[in-house]
Amino acid sequence: MLRRFVFPAVLVVAGYYALFGGEYTVLDLRGVQAETQEATEKLQDLRAVTDSLTLRVDSLDHDDQTLEALARERFGMIRDGEILYRYTGDPDTDGEDPSGT
Repeated sequence: MLRRFVFPAVLVVAGYYALFGGEYTVLDLRGVQAETQEATEKLQDLRAVTDSLTLRVDSLDHDDQTLEALARERFGMIRDGEILYRYTGDPDTDGEDPSGT
């Protein structure tokens, strides 16, 4: 009779300890897996950003047209003989029809 109750009880306790006892439980394992998945996704995003920035640096180092386009757009640089026109809008009528209609 003792074997009939003790063995299943020991088996239940051992199963409970295997799942929820010890240093890392099943819930801890699931949390770590979720954190690993998030870190993997962030790593993929960062690798994509790094790749695009590496391509941008490479094009600025080796492609004169890209460098010229950047100088023209960001710094308003022009070539010899060119004239730069800059339009500034009136803050009161910015985007409106100047005739008032």
